[in-house]
Amino acid sequence: QVRLVESGGGLVQPGGSLRLSCAASGFTFSNYIMSWYRQNPGKERELVAAITPSGGTTNYADAVKGRFTISRDNGKNTVYLQMNSLKTEDTAVYFCKARSMLRPASYWGQGTQVIVSS
Repeated sequence: QVRLVESGGGLVQPGGSLRLSCAASGFTFSNYIMSWYRQNPGKERELVAAITPSGGTTNYADAVKGRFTISRDNGKNTVYLQMNSLKTEDTAVYFCKARSMLRPASYWGQGTQVIVSS
C-alpha cells in the first residue's frame, strides 16, 4: 500500500523556520521524483520545489528561491523541505508528491498545514 505522510507543519511567526518531512512507503522511493506543492482555499495547487531521484538536481518556485531547500534521504524513504525566512504568504497546506521515472504513476500525501502569522 502506497503511503506518503507529511509532518512538521504548524504555526510560526514571520521570519521563522519550519522543516517539513514526507515519509514514503509502498513503492521504490529511489525511482521517484519527489516534490512539494502548496495550496490555499480557492486557489490552484502550486509547485514549491522538486528533487530528482538521486538528489542531484533540484528546482524551486521563484517565490521560495533562496529561502527553501528540498532534500531527500533515499535510505530513509523521506523527503524534506527546510523553510527559512517564512513570510505570511507562505501560509498554505503543503503536499508531498511522488512521480515515477519509470511508469505513469504518481501519488500524493494528505497535506500538512503551515501558518505564518504574528
